[in-house]
Amino acid sequence: MGLRRVSFDQIKCKVRQYFKQLMPYGMVLPAMAILGLFVLYPIFYMIYLSFFKWNLIGSKAFVGLHNFIRLFSDKAFWEVLGNSFQYMFFTVFFAIVLAIILAVYLKRETKANKLLQSILFTPHIVSLISITFVWMWLMDSNYGFLNYLLSILGLPAMGWLTDSNTALYSLILISVWKSIGYNTLILISAMQAVPKYLYEAASLDNATKWTSFFKITLPMISPTLFFLTLMNMIAAFKVFEPVKIMTQGGPMNATNTLVYDIYQYGFTFYKIGYASALGVVLMIIIGICTILYFAGLSHRVHYR
Repeated sequence: MGLRRVSFDQIKCKVRQYFKQLMPYGMVLPAMAILGLFVLYPIFYMIYLSFFKWNLIGSKAFVGLHNFIRLFSDKAFWEVLGNSFQYMFFTVFFAIVLAIILAVYLKRETKANKLLQSILFTPHIVSLISITFVWMWLMDSNYGFLNYLLSILGLPAMGWLTDSNTALYSLILISVWKSIGYNTLILISAMQAVPKYLYEAASLDNATKWTSFFKITLPMISPTLFFLTLMNMIAAFKVFEPVKIMTQGGPMNATNTLVYDIYQYGFTFYKIGYASALGVVLMIIIGICTILYFAGLSHRVHYR
């Protein structure tokens, strides 16, 4: 009986040890299952479909690299790619630079600044679809509010969304306006976390405000800037709603972006294989930009 009791206790102890070892994996299993089902599986299936010709109805026909060869030989693709990079660059640049300027001004904890911060953050929490309808009215060529302001100033009306020279920049303006509040509040939090003794030491050395900003503030908030720039860059590459609702890629393909092009080929022309090839290219572009961004700037980030 003693031997049986000892062996049973040992088995019970081993079961508990195994249970403790497997518990962390069991805790993350639901998250990993969701990640695999809704992220990894669609990515691999998209790569798989990019090698086929399929219209969602008939059978799939294997075409190898034909979709990619056709894609890179299409002049419209390079125009769309240029639009996407132009949209990404100007959106990220102005959204970050203007957010830094506003954060420097609003970082002081006053009642007026708290009110302004709340107002500034409002566009971020409003649905992007609702925002696009408001801006469609503001930028309307005939009775839009912006052209009304230009007429008061004696300036000619602009085709904000109907002129191929201004349509893309109008979408950039909307994107910057929506994202600047979020960026500003994150930067304000980062600036308020900078130790005050650093500024006190700089003032004892007769450092100017510009010197303190570039030598203290920017290095100390560099991790936040690094994060915001990367997130804004990825979000800019994935822009869809304003293009779909406001311009449909026009005029003259001036506002067509990669994501909207994927939507058109996939759900308008039903060229699933070609649309999947576009998706693979977009994924590779975002991956390369992210890697280059980390390789070029990660060593310049100052972590405390």
